[in-house]
Formats: sequence, structure tokens, C-alpha cells
Amino acid sequence: MPQKLSIENQLITTFLEQKFDIGESNDIEMYKQFVSNYVKIEQCVAVLSDYQSDCSYIYAGSFGAVFGLPDANSVIDSAFEECIFTKINPDDLVERHVLELNFYQFLKGIPQEEYSNYSTFSRLRMRDSVEKCSYINHRTIYLKTFSNGSISLALCLYLPSTDLQPRTGIDGKIINIQTGEVIESEKYKNQVENILSKREIEVLNSVAKGNKSEQIASEMHISVYTVRRHRQNIIEKLKVTNTAEAVQTAFVMGIISL
Repeated sequence: MPQKLSIENQLITTFLEQKFDIGESNDIEMYKQFVSNYVKIEQCVAVLSDYQSDCSYIYAGSFGAVFGLPDANSVIDSAFEECIFTKINPDDLVERHVLELNFYQFLKGIPQEEYSNYSTFSRLRMRDSVEKCSYINHRTIYLKTFSNGSISLALCLYLPSTDLQPRTGIDGKIINIQTGEVIESEKYKNQVENILSKREIEVLNSVAKGNKSEQIASEMHISVYTVRRHRQNIIEKLKVTNTAEAVQTAFVMGIISL
């Protein structure tokens, strides 16, 4: 549970603490109509997340019954659909969050006008089989980006999966939806390292080996005070409560290896 919370906190902070231009429109009504019409055709579940207002618009077709969603469209006071997250296998949910963080970092390395050319794709296990539904397909697409690079609107799609083969992991991918190209993980997993500085990663790697602050300071030829400051910065940046959680979170995110 601590790992799920720390990853989720990292995700929430990443999106909600962006700098939004309050004078710039996000065209929300146009996108709401588009998503509503799409759901009527696909009968899937779509979540339109407004990071600027920290709210979500949930559109549920017939597939919404799997999550216990009402037939009518709804609005929640969060940009993150916890009412759906609670129905997903916890391990898969952590991987899904990490994939989205990787996706965010990957996009920051390409021209802003190309953001909408890419999407994530993953297969998630339900927490419990509901009406013979054990697996779902999930996609994330960023619809609206402000001129300063902040992402204001995201679309998450939940659909039934036809692939029922048991396997571990979510088989998460980033895909160029114009060409069908699957982006090699090496091109985006290392991007998440930007969350921590090079020195902070070195300190965290040493912490993961069980080394105390005094030993780390001696090995790196820095003061114990500096090591402690790095440790505190790591905790704050990864949105965790202690260095043990920081090690777990950084490992899941691919920042360090154990």
C-alpha cells in the first residue's frame, strides 16, 4: 500500500502542480461533446481529466457496469478516477501510474505540437472478476496542451480486453498513433530519472545498499549534512514519507536498480 500511495502522490503532484495560464482556454466543452459521442459508439468508459480545475468527467457506456458506474455521465472533484482505480489489481495500478509518469517525461522531450500523436496502451487485471470480466485495455491520450507546455486535458479509455491469456505485468507501451510505431522503452524509461538529480540518484543507490549517512558521506567525500539534505530532497521529490519508501518507489519507476 505505501508504494501505491507514493507513486500515486508522485503522479498527482506532477500534473496538478503544472503552471497553467489562467487566461488560456482549454476548450473543455468541445472535448466533452467529442468524448460523449465516442462513448455512445464504443460503449466503453472514458474519463476526461481537467488538471487545471482538478476534476474529471466520466462517461460510461454499457461497459461501465463492470466498474459499478451509473448509466448517467458524472463529474467528480478530482482529476484522478479513484472510483475506477479501486477496481483494478493494485500491482497493475502501480505499473499503470509509472507508465503514465514515463509517458509524461517522454513527451517533454519531443516538440509540443506532437504530444497528441502518442498514446499509452496497457492491459490491466481487475481486482476481482466481475461478470466474467478479468482484463481490461487502458489508454491515455493528452488532448490539450497550453502554450507554456502544461497539459490541461487528458483522456483515459477503459475497454474490454479480448486477450485473456494470464500473464504478469501490464505489457505497457507508448505508441505513435499516427504510424503504429511502438516506442522502445529505453527512449522513455531513462527520462524519469530527471525527477532526481544525478547526485540524489547516487545517494539513493547507496541507501538501497543499506549504507548509513556517515558511510555515504565518506564514500562520496561530502559532509553528513549534505547527505541528509539529499535524502530529504529525495523524499520530497518522490512524495514519500521515508527513504525506505523512496527506494521502493525509485525501483518501480526504474530510477535505480536493486
